[in-house]
Amino acid sequence: MELLQPLLHYSGHFIAPFLIAWMIQRTQWKRFGSVMVASNAIDIDHLWAVPMFDPDRCSIGFHTFHGWEAAIVYLALLFVPRWWARALGAGALWHLMVDTGDCAAMGGL
Repeated sequence: MELLQPLLHYSGHFIAPFLIAWMIQRTQWKRFGSVMVASNAIDIDHLWAVPMFDPDRCSIGFHTFHGWEAAIVYLALLFVPRWWARALGAGALWHLMVDTGDCAAMGGL
């Protein structure tokens, strides 16, 4: 489990978005997947956490862009009539799901 958790976490952030994009947007899955991966930029909120990195901390509910208020904004993006806004919202929501899985694996939920 020591090696499996980071492998699942990072493949969830960087590989799975392309698989999801291929399933929901086949005509431009590479662009859609790229924007989904770019939504990992929500991790910028880790920069103002003290300490900045804590391997035992669950990011869900702790960091600004990892809370339920932010999730509502990401959900709203799914209804914007632009493909890139939907991709950004889908990517951010997926990011939260991956982080939630990571928290559950750590026993934090």
